[in-house]
Formats: sequence, structure tokens, C-alpha cells
Amino acid sequence: MPEQARPGQEYYVAPPEEVTILATDRVTETGAPSSLWGDAWRRLRRNPLFLIAVLLIVIVAVVVLWPGLFTDQDPRRCLGDDIMAPSRPGHPFGFDRQGCDVYARTIYGARASVLVGMGAAALFVLIGGTLGALAGFFGGLFDEIVSRIAEIFYAIPMVLAAIVLLQMLRPATMLNVILVLASFTWPQAARIARGAVIEAKNSEYVTAARALGVSRMGVLVRHVLPNAAGPLIVVATIWLGVFIVAEATLSYLGVGLPPDIVSWGGDIARAKNDLRTSAILFYPAAALALTVLSFIMLGDAVRDALDPKARKR
Repeated sequence: MPEQARPGQEYYVAPPEEVTILATDRVTETGAPSSLWGDAWRRLRRNPLFLIAVLLIVIVAVVVLWPGLFTDQDPRRCLGDDIMAPSRPGHPFGFDRQGCDVYARTIYGARASVLVGMGAAALFVLIGGTLGALAGFFGGLFDEIVSRIAEIFYAIPMVLAAIVLLQMLRPATMLNVILVLASFTWPQAARIARGAVIEAKNSEYVTAARALGVSRMGVLVRHVLPNAAGPLIVVATIWLGVFIVAEATLSYLGVGLPPDIVSWGGDIARAKNDLRTSAILFYPAAALALTVLSFIMLGDAVRDALDPKARKR
């Protein structure tokens, strides 16, 4: 149907029934809508960094749960005849200055170090995440109180505070180490949770839920927290590795786990005087480094997968 645009020029408008919609313009309405966690999982499965980290963590988990699968030696059985003895069949890493099997102690040392890290990370999320989420959602006076308390704890060095407190709580136990580590790091989780909740509570779906009559606690539990959990999960994964290093540091300094508990930090401290003549220090140190690296790699991969800017529109 020609229409006059300007003198000497015409254009045509096709009737709607003659216009064909290309396949690229079609929208599939039968499939389930994409979600943040669904998109993140699809990206994680294609990320080599995530796969390597999961493989290492699975190996560490098996070592922690079933150390007897990897060695039949007792890590606490130390003989005077084996002092600084070299490696031999059944004892691939040799023996330390106390005559203990270094390989067995490296395998069994994973349990204490990883359990302390997991326990501290769980309290880190529970305390900091709860306080930060409530402060960000309700705001007002409660937010001010939590923020000021968090700033006080920010000013206290974690390792220095842990040394002082664990010296006062002698003899230290695994529970004491977990409580001390979580007590001086929860503001990190509170800060992340508070920011994520503030961002989520101003979203359109929260406004729609309130318009439909959902209570404030219902909005927090059903809509805000699930969409604000991503950053907290990432920081908790990374801090799990930090807690494992912190436990090893405290045990190395002699204020962490007691000597009767086999741990990587304690074994590194036992072997430090023999560093020039023996390589036994490197075995627990390498196990510690690989474990921490795996959790940090996992945290980096999850952070990239949950990045909203990377999602396909």
C-alpha cells in the first residue's frame, strides 16, 4: 500500500498477515524460567577451575572421613629406633625427630585442621550472616548498634586476639579455637550480608511481595535471604581456607591445638628445626597449601558464576 512520504518518494507498509516471524524472534513459553542459581550451576559445570577445586576438596573430604584408607599406621606411634629414618616401604615420607611416621601424621592431620576450618566458617556465617541480614533489612537503631560493634571488632587483629585468648584458655581445645576464630571474624560476614540484603530488599519482587500482603519476616525469609545468599556463600568458602591457615598458624606458635591432637600446624612446628637437613616439613605444608588453595579456587569460581553482570539477558 503506497503512501506519499515526500514529493517523488514512496514507501510501502506490508499487511500484518503477510509478515512472517523468524525463528530467532520466537519465545519459548513452555520451559521453566531461568534462575540465578540455575544459570550459576550451568556456568560452574563448564568452569575448569571449579572442577579442579571440587576434585581436590573431594579428595580432602575422603582423607578426613576415612584416613584408614590411605595408611594403616598409627600417627601417634613413635619409636626411638625410627628417629629421622629415611623413607622405606609403607613409610614414603620417612620419620621425624620423635620417630613418628610423617606420612601417617600428614594424612591424619587433615581431620583436625579441616574440622576447625569448617566449624569456624559455620559460626562465621551463622553469627555474622544473621546479624548483618537483620541489620540490613530492618535498619534503624539495630543497624547502628550492629555496625558500631562490628567496627570495634574490625580494629582487633584476629591472630593477636586469638593468641591472647587461647593463652588464657589453656589447655586449648578444638572448640576453643573455633570459637575464638569466629568471634573476631564475624564482622566480615555481617558486612557482606548487610550489603546484599539492602540491595535485595529494594528489588521489584520484594515490592510486589509486600503489595500482596506478605509479612516482613516472610519477605525476609522467602524472598530476600535466598537472593542475598550468594555473596555470603562465596566469602564463607574463601574464609574457610583462611581459618585452616589460622589454625595452622596458632598451632605453629604453640597456642593452638594441643600436641596430642595431630594437626598440620603442629607438625610444621615440630619439623622447623630440621629444615636444613630434612624435607619432612614440606609434606604437611604442601597438604595445607593444596587444601587452602582448593577452597579459595572454589570461592573464586562460585563468585564468578553468581556475578549478575555475567548472566545472559
